[in-house]
Amino acid sequence: MSEYLLINLLIVAVPLIFSFEKNLRYHTKFKYVFLSILFTAFPFIIWDAAATNRGDWSFNKEFVQGFHISGLPFEEILFFITVPYSIIFIYETVNFYIDERNYKIHKIPFFLLFASLLIVAVFNAGKFYTCTVFLFSAGIISADFFYFKVLSGSVNFLITLVISYIPFFIVNYFLTSLPIVEYNPSAFSGIRITTIPVEDFVYSFALISWYVSLYAFFKKRFAR
Repeated sequence: MSEYLLINLLIVAVPLIFSFEKNLRYHTKFKYVFLSILFTAFPFIIWDAAATNRGDWSFNKEFVQGFHISGLPFEEILFFITVPYSIIFIYETVNFYIDERNYKIHKIPFFLLFASLLIVAVFNAGKFYTCTVFLFSAGIISADFFYFKVLSGSVNFLITLVISYIPFFIVNYFLTSLPIVEYNPSAFSGIRITTIPVEDFVYSFALISWYVSLYAFFKKRFAR
């Protein structure tokens, strides 16, 4: 078993064990989880494959099985299933134990954040990873602010985000320190927190936000 496959299994182990817990009943929400994964993983995998084929990052053959799809190791594609399954499990657990409280973000803070993300993207136009991840994040917060109203209105989402960054940091530390994923210096800013590129924190925010936003959307829509 490859180290990357082992990481995937560890990511999803606890959520799988408790998916059929009689109070949380996560298994009854699989339809919404599947739809969220389907509509989020597809564009992110395309981006991932494009960046890999461009040479912006690569995967160390020593730590993957060797089976690739469009240049991506099987474990990398599996990552886009195990991570959202676990993130949404955290979100549902937070919702079970904490009553939802809503807040309203004002337009000025939103536009300041949106403008900041765009400015960083523009000033790093020559660095594919940095530019793309900040553009994706700007687009996602815009979609949520004007339509989904999850990350811009849900306290439980913010709690989920904070909790999720704990396993994110642990997992990404191993991915970048072994290293399983190797970054091309010309594709990102070069700023790291320990061994983790700072862009990975923005990437994680975009990924988690979109998975949870779509999950909440489908859950609400089909519950009508």
